[in-house]
Amino acid sequence: MQCMEIVGGNEPIDAAFSSPGIDVFVRSTPHVGESQGGDVYFVSLCGAGFVSRLLVADVSGHGERVASVAQALRVQMRKSIGTPDQRRLARLINHAFASDAGRGHFVTAVIATYFAPTHQMIVCNAGHPPPLWWSASDKKWRPLRSDAPRTITGGKGPRNLPFGVIEPTEYMQFAIGLEEGDLVLIYTDALIEARNEAGEFIGVEGLQEAVESLNAQSPAEVLDELGRALLSRGFTPPTDDDATVVLIHSNGADPPKPTLADRLRITAKMLGLAKV
Repeated sequence: MQCMEIVGGNEPIDAAFSSPGIDVFVRSTPHVGESQGGDVYFVSLCGAGFVSRLLVADVSGHGERVASVAQALRVQMRKSIGTPDQRRLARLINHAFASDAGRGHFVTAVIATYFAPTHQMIVCNAGHPPPLWWSASDKKWRPLRSDAPRTITGGKGPRNLPFGVIEPTEYMQFAIGLEEGDLVLIYTDALIEARNEAGEFIGVEGLQEAVESLNAQSPAEVLDELGRALLSRGFTPPTDDDATVVLIHSNGADPPKPTLADRLRITAKMLGLAKV
């Protein structure tokens, strides 16, 4: 599967991109304003424009001390991004980080692939906090896990450990159908490690409550208001960690129109049902 990188790195960024069927908003701030950090973001366009692939990853540690490890992850992502089946992609990255590339660090990550013709997003989670999904049809936020509504689970015996912990590790993926107006928020752990004066973490449930309180009128405003929502609840994100958020908005735009053969071939490859 041929892919073109749209954006990728571990440097500060505040940008928005559109690909067939989705808009993608990326914001990342390394530790204490440093020029590079341990959070990695990656957005690419694949499969003749039918496929968008995204990665959000968090290297253990933070700031410039782990920047070289984050860059090694980006290199590995570039090298393997055309692998259609995300489970195999995850295994390749895990293998690299269990050897010299990880340099003793581990990496949590979410890899997501959006297939525009069927409006499906396939998600593989390697020990990362679960993304949050806004369903436009029922006006609810929920953690995006394999048991979420409208999901199709694939894979067997998944363990989904962070990259670089155990080699070999099996990974699981699941697919969710996105409808127009749906949002998916992928983030690194700085958000759920926000603390209040009592030293309590906000956690995934608290973050979900925070986004539920937002009165955003557009996808971009979700990110604008998120920090204020945490502060209004008495939670302050840590200043000694990298922070990254990627917001995916299903815009309902007409996707490319592949032939039936193209659709079946690409879908089978992404789900691991056909050889590359």
